[in-house]
Amino acid sequence: MKHLTSQSIGIDQGDDVLFSDYEDGGKMWTGEGARERRKSLTFREPFRSAPVVHVSLSMWDMDSATNARADVAAEKITANGFDVVFRTWGDTRVARARIRWMAIGELQHEDDWQLY
Repeated sequence: MKHLTSQSIGIDQGDDVLFSDYEDGGKMWTGEGARERRKSLTFREPFRSAPVVHVSLSMWDMDSATNARADVAAEKITANGFDVVFRTWGDTRVARARIRWMAIGELQHEDDWQLY
């Protein structure tokens, strides 16, 4: 569990298209086996330290003739941003995916001061 002790707590959020492989014949649509798409996202302003980040699929367009397999996660979380990672495997065909995310953490505050 993350304990927040700052006088100022920030929440940032967004909705981002990760890919649209149906349009250009990309690997998520035409490939097989393990596949991954990664996108780096930057917060509107930096947090004091790495925040807690929640990600979820807000839209996915999958081929109905194959199994729907998807894993979405936040990785490499820093005070400035994170990577959202979408993974699939097997014969799954993904035309498009969009994610929604939310970050909650401590912000710098004017009353914060450092001795050195």
